[in-house]
Amino acid sequence: MSAPEHIRRRRSVRAALAATAAAAALAATTVACGTTEESLPSIGYALDNTVTTYNANTVDGAASGARQALARVLPGFGYVDPAGQVISDTDIGTATVVAQDPLTVQYRLSPDSVYSDGVPMSCDDLVLTWAAASGRFTAPDASGAAGNLFSAARRSGYVDIERIDCQAGSKDATVVFRGGRAYADWRALFGATELMPAHVAARVSGVPDVVAAVGGGDVEALRRLADFWNTGWNLTPGAVDLSLLPASGPYRIESFTVEDGLVLVANERWWGNKPGTDRIVVWPRGTDASAAASDDRVHVVDAATGALDLSLGDGAETTETASRNVEQLVLGTAGGSLGAPAARRAFALCVPRSQLFEEFGRAGDVPATGLGSGTTSSRLLPADSPLYPGVSAPAARYDDADATAARSELAAAGTDSITVRIGYLGPDARRARIVELIAQSCREAGIEVVDAASDTFTPSQLTAGQVDAVLAGTAAAAGTAGTADMQDARGSLNSAAGANVGRFADARVDRILDALAVTDDDAAIAGLVGEAETILWTEMPTLPLYAQPRETTFAGGLRAAVVNTSAAGAGWNMDRWILNR
Repeated sequence: MSAPEHIRRRRSVRAALAATAAAAALAATTVACGTTEESLPSIGYALDNTVTTYNANTVDGAASGARQALARVLPGFGYVDPAGQVISDTDIGTATVVAQDPLTVQYRLSPDSVYSDGVPMSCDDLVLTWAAASGRFTAPDASGAAGNLFSAARRSGYVDIERIDCQAGSKDATVVFRGGRAYADWRALFGATELMPAHVAARVSGVPDVVAAVGGGDVEALRRLADFWNTGWNLTPGAVDLSLLPASGPYRIESFTVEDGLVLVANERWWGNKPGTDRIVVWPRGTDASAAASDDRVHVVDAATGALDLSLGDGAETTETASRNVEQLVLGTAGGSLGAPAARRAFALCVPRSQLFEEFGRAGDVPATGLGSGTTSSRLLPADSPLYPGVSAPAARYDDADATAARSELAAAGTDSITVRIGYLGPDARRARIVELIAQSCREAGIEVVDAASDTFTPSQLTAGQVDAVLAGTAAAAGTAGTADMQDARGSLNSAAGANVGRFADARVDRILDALAVTDDDAAIAGLVGEAETILWTEMPTLPLYAQPRETTFAGGLRAAVVNTSAAGAGWNMDRWILNR
């Protein structure tokens, strides 16, 4: 595996890239071979995000650090590798296409697969995942309008599934897609952190048969399931109910406190390779990560450059990477100061995108093209796509701040001044400085910018109208995010998706996104994306800034650790980590 051109390395990662489970096992035996090295029994892992739920699939859960913390607690049929691609996880099971028209995929869970509470994994877990993300199950809300029962962030792919043939309790499921909707990235479905323990939801909600409730469209049973699915897996340090948190991976949660972090220990019922280290302590925002780092209890730091101030001492080595996470502003489109497209364009015109890239978007020697080469010009294609240059023209108007043009757009919106409250998860010195620069630039245009950061901030506050914009990464994630297929980014612009926290709605963009989901022809993709970007740079639901640089720091002596600056984060293979001292 060669290092991508957009990565600046301040250390050699050759050993890490070559690490395998066999190498990890060898490292664990170095003491027996007569060396003085010993493997530490616990490894600390610090994140620049919160972990507020066991369910990484809700709107706020998907934007949290749950996917990084829990990928080896709740694995699925695939995981995201360091290149941002989905790789099959055959420890969980296999997925095989058995028909093309309609697309039909046979999922078969491992015969040995079992949760840490002793309940076998089953196709019920897939059915619950689909029910939550499909958008199919709705009921009238307080206003009388139909609303999704499940507060799911994602809909891409799952909305294209017609049905899942599953006999309750079985290890096999046949997933049948709708005719003409052969989802191109079907391998990304039912992945790490997406399969939640359906038996827990069934027990707590009082629904004896999840498969029957979903198959029969039992609204009252589904409402009870959804009520639990939406909030029942929330995590509060010091008040964790372990009976709700059975694991299906090599680790399980043992405890979660502010003082001692989120403690993961080896899952005794795991049927795959034993973890290299029996205990991983995750230190998300809101825990005493600084104190832990001072006490040499943190050995991995995974954060946007400048977001965390944690030192791992002598021997630690850092890699800075232009990631697949797009730093962006998500704008509220359903009302408030940015409800009018002209107001959103005015705000975008006073944001100094090029200056922000120069100060915060550079990761070492800037490449001529690709990730990290400059301001981001497309919301739907990655900057290293060969199609990217052909769709980037509409973005040029917004590269540099233009107060005169901004005032003109404000006039078109019927005003000469607005206030924009920018929310983000804090404290974060990097994002605070970004907001400060935006405020300085926009003041000249008659736009007052207010820093609305909070240590309890969630993207859903934009939906609730508590802020006017969110400063975050792809799909409003506070920390690491993004994949090579851009499905999270695309899905967050669909009017029916929970991740669309700005409530942007455009019928033509929805149709384009639906077409992209089943298209693999480059010419068709280029035409669809080009049309969509023209609309998006006019309607301005989001303002992409740049590929977020991220720093991954590994303590000296850490084996099998590999940088992953996609949505999976550095913890994607934490069960292989071994730290020798």
